[in-house]
Amino acid sequence: MKISVIGAGNVGSLSAMRIAGEGLGDVLLIDVVKGLACGKALDLEDARPLLRYNYNIKGSDDIRLLEGSDIIVVTAGLARKPGMSREELLAKNAQILKSVSLNIKELASEAIVVIVTNPLDIMTLYALKVTGFSPKRVFGMGVSLDSARFANLIAHDLGVMCTDVEAQVIGAHGEAMMPLPSFAKVKGVALDEFMDEEKIKSLVSRTVGRGAEIVANLGTGSAFFAPSAAIASIVKAIAKDEKRVIGLCSYLNGEYSIKDTCIGVPCRLGKDGIEKIIELELSGEERDKLRKSAETVAQAAAQLPV
Repeated sequence: MKISVIGAGNVGSLSAMRIAGEGLGDVLLIDVVKGLACGKALDLEDARPLLRYNYNIKGSDDIRLLEGSDIIVVTAGLARKPGMSREELLAKNAQILKSVSLNIKELASEAIVVIVTNPLDIMTLYALKVTGFSPKRVFGMGVSLDSARFANLIAHDLGVMCTDVEAQVIGAHGEAMMPLPSFAKVKGVALDEFMDEEKIKSLVSRTVGRGAEIVANLGTGSAFFAPSAAIASIVKAIAKDEKRVIGLCSYLNGEYSIKDTCIGVPCRLGKDGIEKIIELELSGEERDKLRKSAETVAQAAAQLPV
């Protein structure tokens, strides 16, 4: 299997390392900055004897090496800089993603494509439109990371192992995300058996603001350890045909009473991409909030040139 990661920044390069370490296939790291992907790939190669992983990884600035890729992870894009509006970020990253998507369409027309570029939900819908691929094969990372953050915060607060916590987040990957406390469990026991409503609300708020909290502490840049772990888990589920249920930014065509847009929901993932969208039993208020968030994504993507 050939797995390509486009974008050799912190998220892309660490994702490439995690994917290679899982032994899922040959990994290609690509970046437009001359020498960047190659240098990082050489460094990752040198780590093999120390890590005791016999993986194959290459780096290049030649996008045409995408040809024949089975899975493509797209992390390429700009981070928001001081003084830059969200609209400016959207316009610039849309230009980057359009070019990448057209190359994928030409060179790897059978690939499964995982979008990580922000704003993630809008970029996922845009990539889907530009490539014209089946929605089963183009989706975004998004809420799998947010669910992990929610689970981690619950585990910290209760002083339990994070592996004992199940947490669910749906919606947009950003401030409009929807952590769902009613679906959170600790060793199969409902979260409200362990804490009161005020504490739960506090954890929901912290989950929504977790990315911003990390950025504020870093000073420059954003999270990359957890995002790369989320990416690697998605790629592994595809490569090993795990049939796992993972939160993904997926195209909805009637599910949750939402049509023709992308938003984060749980999906069963296997070797052919998204096999099934899981519809949770949401309250009326939760359904309305999810629908409004999805409409915002569709409206923003509609302004971008295909």
